Amino acid sequence: MKLKAQLMTKEEMERALIRMSHQICERNAGCGNVVFLGIKRRGIPLAKRLAENIKIIESTNVPVGILDITLYRDDLSELNDKPMLSDTEIDFSVEGKVVILVDDVIYTGRTARAALDAVSALGRAARIQLAVLVDRGHRELPIRPDYVGKNVPTSKSEIVSVLVDEYDGETCVNLHIAD
Repeated sequence: MKLKAQLMTKEEMERALIRMSHQICERNAGCGNVVFLGIKRRGIPLAKRLAENIKIIESTNVPVGILDITLYRDDLSELNDKPMLSDTEIDFSVEGKVVILVDDVIYTGRTARAALDAVSALGRAARIQLAVLVDRGHRELPIRPDYVGKNVPTSKSEIVSVLVDEYDGETCVNLHIAD
């Protein structure tokens, strides 16, 4: 992969997440009934950052869970004969809650669809919303995020990489050209 451009610096990511946090609070008339489910892998630290922002904005603790969608993917057999499962970690009920799925990038919409199936298996949420840091277009399913940090028109040959300190040792969003 060849780096084409840096789309967001760490500071720009932080500003986008703060803006999204305010939008979440406004749209839901507060965050007392909101829970976040970070989609493995980079959705997890983003969900935690949103929750930290809301703690500052509203003095409300928003629970954060980890959602593993591996078994709900429609391309599971194409990925691997023996998929690696990293457990879903949710120590709260989603019943009657506003569940906000958090992911780094939305592309075809298939990850979001798998996440919807996974949440439905956990219980009946009052509402399910989707927050993504980057929307790069090219949807294959009729799925649209409720909260977007940045819209980035891309070609199908480009790759959007969200880097976070927790996994990558740096925080930014890069655009790469596939080799």
